[in-house]
Formats: sequence, C-alpha cells, structure tokens
Amino acid sequence: MCALSGRAAEAEDNRGPVIVISGAPGSGKSTYAKRLAKDLGLSYFTSGMIFRETAKSLGISLEELGSRAEKDPSIDLMIDMKVLETARRGGVVIDSHLAAWVLSGIADVSILVKAHPVVRIMRISEREGRGLEQVALETLEREESQLVRFYEYYGYDLLDASHFDLVIDTSVLGPDEVYAIIKTFTVSKLRRLGLIPGGGPANL
Repeated sequence: MCALSGRAAEAEDNRGPVIVISGAPGSGKSTYAKRLAKDLGLSYFTSGMIFRETAKSLGISLEELGSRAEKDPSIDLMIDMKVLETARRGGVVIDSHLAAWVLSGIADVSILVKAHPVVRIMRISEREGRGLEQVALETLEREESQLVRFYEYYGYDLLDASHFDLVIDTSVLGPDEVYAIIKTFTVSKLRRLGLIPGGGPANL
C-alpha cells in the first residue's frame, strides 16, 4: 500500500480556502466546482484533466491508461502529488474523484455529489455525443478499475462517504437547486472557520 496523506500541510498558515468536490463521472462535480470557484473568487483545478492529458501524451485511451495504472502505482501517485501541491497553495476548488481522501488533512470543505449510474451514463452520452452502450461499458469498467486500485494502493474505500461534510444526490434535484445547497453549505462552513468574513452579503 502506498502511503499518501495531506496531513503534513495542516500547519500551513495564511492560505486561502481549499474546497474539494468529488464524484463519479457524470455526477456533475466539474460543473459545480467551476461555478463555485467563480462565485467565491477561487482557482479551479481538476485532476481529471491530468489523467486525460497523460493518456493523450501516451497515445492511449482512458481505459487503457486505467489498466496500466492498476499495475503501475506511479501513475496515480503522480496525479495525487499534483493535487497535493495545488491544495497546499490554497485558494482553490478541486474537482477530483480521489481528492477528499488524499486531502483529508487539508480540505476545509469536502463535498460528494452522486447520481444513479443510469443517470450518469445518460449525461455522459449526451455530453459526448456517443452511444449509451459504449459509454456504459467504458464508464463502469473505469469505475471498477478505480475502486480496486485505490483500495489496493491506499486502502481508500470509495464507497464509504462517511468523511464527507456534505453528500448530495444530483439525480433527484435540478442543477440550480443542487448548486444552491452546495454554495450555502460551503459559505456557511468557511465563515465558521474564519476563512471568509462573516455577516457579508447573502449572495456571496
């Protein structure tokens, strides 16, 4: 098992808020993370882009890179180290499937967005203009790969949501309703932590 934790950075002072939004593909995490970063004046970072860029540079598919990552821990470790470096600078909303575990000692707010697999697959199919069957096969294979290798490498159980501050199902509410909950919760917690001024405008 590979040891990786953000707890060494807990003592860093004068950094801006670190917000993590996690979720499986099609759950809406990127949409909400980008919107929250814009509204709060924070940077936006996504670990998924690193994984896609790595696959592209090697000339292979995301599924093939996932298969390689099952045998080569350095691939996930490289991505996770970039997430750690970004978080330590602060002032960021991080969109990442694994960041809530990696940044357990750094993240000020940790949110999980989820949705029924059928809903997620339909969203991905519509977004990418690809057939449902192909998307379903690729999505489920990729998620099974992540589930296995993250547990083997780090001991992280991606099915355990107990350490998230907020868990919300995006398949039962509209996008604006989901975002309102996410933003209200995030602003409230950041104010309690003294990371943003209290008593400010309600639409912060």
